[in-house]
Amino acid sequence: MSFAQVKAGVGLRRVLEDYGILAGLRRSGKQHYRGSCPIHRGEGRDTFHADLEKNAFHCFSCGAGGNVLDLAAHLEPCSLREAALRLQRRHLTTGSAVRPPREQPAGEQLVTKKREANAVLSFRLSGLDPVHPYVSGRGLSRETAVRFGMGYYGGPGVMRERVVMPIHDEQVRLVAYCGRSVTGQDPRYKFPAAFRKSAALFNYHRAAALLDDGVLVVEGFFDCMRVHQAGFASVVALMGAALSGEQENLLVQRFRRVTLMLDGDAAGRTASCAAAQRLASRCSVNQVMLAPGRQPDEMSNDEIRRVLG
Repeated sequence: MSFAQVKAGVGLRRVLEDYGILAGLRRSGKQHYRGSCPIHRGEGRDTFHADLEKNAFHCFSCGAGGNVLDLAAHLEPCSLREAALRLQRRHLTTGSAVRPPREQPAGEQLVTKKREANAVLSFRLSGLDPVHPYVSGRGLSRETAVRFGMGYYGGPGVMRERVVMPIHDEQVRLVAYCGRSVTGQDPRYKFPAAFRKSAALFNYHRAAALLDDGVLVVEGFFDCMRVHQAGFASVVALMGAALSGEQENLLVQRFRRVTLMLDGDAAGRTASCAAAQRLASRCSVNQVMLAPGRQPDEMSNDEIRRVLG
């Protein structure tokens, strides 16, 4: 393993894409991007600078900077040697780097970002109850509820008297709360009016931070939390059955292996096959077909473990 070979063969663009960072930066030059720092999660909008031509980065707030090895070591976190080994395993085959995707023209990329990005919330809900009977009734422990930051909200506003789940983007920024009705009120699941589910994956920021290069994809919030509780931490939820193009890109930019475990009804099976066909040319993909009528959030920990082997 050669540090020089890894630095020469793996571009900064590829690393930024792998960790879901590039999508959250804005272009400020032909090969220059800036935005919030993914290392110290700083609030400064333009503290983090990435120069793709020089394959170098620097944060003017926390002081971190360097090349692709330094960035990977900060993000994992791990030593420079371990970072080099991981980049080598992911991107280099017989000494050749995987070709990076075609770069979009500057105007096209900027317009796309403005249209697709979910706005960051300027507030946080407080006083959530993680031991509400509805939470335990869905088979979730207090520890799991706290880990996901979810619970019953009794305060004022549109999420009143709902169990809410915070949703983060790939930059770990809070972009929405989804409220699940516990009193029979409609709709059953309520999202903010401007929130685009197709541009996010529930729990993606936690799964992407793990060392695993594989991820399990399920449909709903409670599916995701139950699978996580059963011991499978690298899991994300579509917040629906269909895989969008933006969600597909988030998956393949970070993970080399994707396992689909959607609901066992007709809609889930159809959506699973469609997603598998699209992903097959971009990563290793596997389908777990549940029995008709079965879904992960209704399965015990032991059942989930048996199905996933």
